Amino acid sequence: MSTSLDRLIETTQVLLWERGYAGTSPRAIQEQAGVGQGSMYHHFRSKAALAQAAEERSAAELIEEVRQLLDGPGDPLDRVLAYLRLERDILKGCRIGRLAADPEVVADHSLRKPLEDTFAWISTRLTGLLQEAQAGGQLQQGLDPRLLAATVLAVRQGGYVLARAASSTVPYEQAVEGLTALLTARRT
Repeated sequence: MSTSLDRLIETTQVLLWERGYAGTSPRAIQEQAGVGQGSMYHHFRSKAALAQAAEERSAAELIEEVRQLLDGPGDPLDRVLAYLRLERDILKGCRIGRLAADPEVVADHSLRKPLEDTFAWISTRLTGLLQEAQAGGQLQQGLDPRLLAATVLAVRQGGYVLARAASSTVPYEQAVEGLTALLTARRT
């Protein structure tokens, strides 16, 4: 059985993903978590503190999922491509990436930091794999693996935005397949 602390964080994770920071009220968190105001403020001094805890948990979960994929078997370029194709609810987008569009999150360093740290970790790991792929002859020499890693992240996150705007997964899928074709051009 989960504790009131866990229920608060888990509920906030879901609400932040669905509604964003501004659309997530303390009352909604308390109602959906099944806890009272006193319990919420016993654990967290403010909505922002609870949101930060929820973001940190979402970030840790995402990093662990990506770590398993990127550190898994297969050649480095295949692992990057697997990351690009990682199954998601495309129209919901990324739990972390969606928060980057929230002005209140971006304006608050404590709320923005888990996003920054997550994307920096993923970018660093992708850069390393792309360097390995380049050293192994799978990727064209002269390309900057750091810039390619930024492109991989941008395609995933931007693809979610395009898909949501079109209410269709097609723009996301096209973006991923387009980048896949560019990354694998050397193999053909």
